[in-house]
Amino acid sequence: MAAGFKTAEPLEYHRSFLKENCRPDGRELGEFRLTTLNIGSINTADGSALVKIGNTTVICGIKAELAAPSTDAPDKGYIVPNVDLPPLCSSRFRPGPPGEQAQAASQFIADVIDGSKIIKKEELCIEKSKLCWVLYCDIICLDYDGNLLDACVITLLAALKNITHFSFVVQLPTVTINKETDLADVDIQHKRHLHINKQPVASTFAVFDDDHSGPYSRRGKPGFIVNYCSHR
Repeated sequence: MAAGFKTAEPLEYHRSFLKENCRPDGRELGEFRLTTLNIGSINTADGSALVKIGNTTVICGIKAELAAPSTDAPDKGYIVPNVDLPPLCSSRFRPGPPGEQAQAASQFIADVIDGSKIIKKEELCIEKSKLCWVLYCDIICLDYDGNLLDACVITLLAALKNITHFSFVVQLPTVTINKETDLADVDIQHKRHLHINKQPVASTFAVFDDDHSGPYSRRGKPGFIVNYCSHR
């Protein structure tokens, strides 16, 4: 009966809970979903983490590669985020090229990285105009049930930290340019720390009937959505 009412009259379904100052899952209006985090989930990645916010599950794997800096920023490296929303996470997504929501999520994460300066890209430069690090941050949603952007920010930050020897750092091999061959020499025995300068925190809220707001769920969206991200 409840499932049928929810499908036929989604707004009235949610209003019935709002009148009782609670949510369909039993939470209070201002109560966040239970969040769990696992760090170092992918052994083949240079940094990784998996986060669950309620049922929403997102994993991030980071691979570091060498490349030439861009001519516009010869003293900086790259951080390249990509958010993937495969069909396995929700029936609303289809196979094929990234959809509009996946592209928007990738751009949001890129803006968070640039806006918060979570990592100083100058620290990714090995030798100006010659060599730098590229951090490919692949973020994959395994179960989509709302609060996607919040989960993406959490798992990205945790993967970048990827706690090693009790320090909040990602360790990269020491790389130098051989003066004779002009090629890169990689010393995997000696690693340097990549420091996390800022720690962004994201929180998504939805406004319902201009009166009620709270952590966003994809179920029933009669108002508007606010994605807020601060950093310290």
